[in-house]
This record gives sequence, structure tokens and C-alpha cells, in this order.
Amino acid sequence: MDYEKAKAFVFAKLTADLLPDLTYHGIHHTQDVLTAAIMLAKAEQISVRDTHLLKTAALFHDIGFTVQYRNHEDVGCEIARGCLGHYGYSPVDIEIICGMIMATKIPQSPKTPLEEILCDADLDYLGRKDFYPISNTLFREFLHYGFVKDEKEWDRLQVRFFESHHYFTKTALSLRLPEKNNRLIELKNIVAKQDMNNS
Repeated sequence: MDYEKAKAFVFAKLTADLLPDLTYHGIHHTQDVLTAAIMLAKAEQISVRDTHLLKTAALFHDIGFTVQYRNHEDVGCEIARGCLGHYGYSPVDIEIICGMIMATKIPQSPKTPLEEILCDADLDYLGRKDFYPISNTLFREFLHYGFVKDEKEWDRLQVRFFESHHYFTKTALSLRLPEKNNRLIELKNIVAKQDMNNS
């Protein structure tokens, strides 16, 4: 596995092909998920080989956004299948990587420990101190693409998402869940105030 060449391919493609409208799903998000995946892999004591597969899946998990927004995970797997063989990844490696990519589709559906780690890495920011600035980039992206019409609708969407989401790994449950629960309380208070002002 030539992970470094695969990484260079991904970053070149993301730099060239991602639209500037993707204020959340930009190259910075891929870097963030990669960093979180490496942290979780160490904490969960994943083998060196599995860590390489995990890191590769983190790189490719949103590469489908270079082609389309909806169902970008399917496109990401197509891109991974089309190029990873050239970097020494076996067909079995590639299917493990695609399993991880597909597991990040919302609602997340991981079936293996590696898939659980990538899912937790993808939404690591929900339980971090930098939640609000990152969340704001997703709000701007959703606004641009018409997924929400204003901040009130966005705040309600966030509450629903927080209530339906859960972390899978012991590390994320320990490191991120307490802060995520605090954010949910804050978001619910924001929505409650909006409702009071509207009544």
C-alpha cells in the first residue's frame, strides 16, 4: 500500500475539483477527519495495517463531492475502486475502505470496528470546543444548497440531528459525548427561546 501516493492524489483532486460553495465539505474537513481518525486509531489500539486502511478511507470518504452532492459516498467508492489498485491496495483492501466510506452515510451504519472509528472521526467536531465555528460553515453550505431556509430551521435541524446521532467507539464516548451533550442542551435552549419569541 502506497498510502502517501494515494494521499497526494486525493489532495490534488480535492484542491482542483471541490466547489468553493462547499464551506463545510472542503479540503479542511477531510484533513480534520484524517486527524481525528489517527487519534481514534491510536486510542483504540488498531493495527498498523488497519490504520493505513482507515487513513485511506478518511481521505476518500468525501471525494465524491468533487462530482456530486447527493449520494457522494457511492461516487467516492467508485473513485477509490478506480485508483487504489494503482497504489498497491488489494481488492480486499479496497472493499474494506469502501465499507468505511459507505458507513459514514447519514444515518451512519457501521458494521465493523474500523467503520465505527471512521464514523466517529467524521462527526468528531460535534463534541469539541470548536463546534460552533465548524457548525456555522455547514449552516452556510446548507443555506446555499437550499437544505434549510434560515437559522431557525437550521437550529431545529441541529437538535434533531444531535438526538439521532450517537458515537460508537469507547474513545469517542469518553472524549466527545460529554461536550456533545452540553451542545445539545445549548441548542435546545436556543430553540426554546425562539419558540417563546414567536408565541
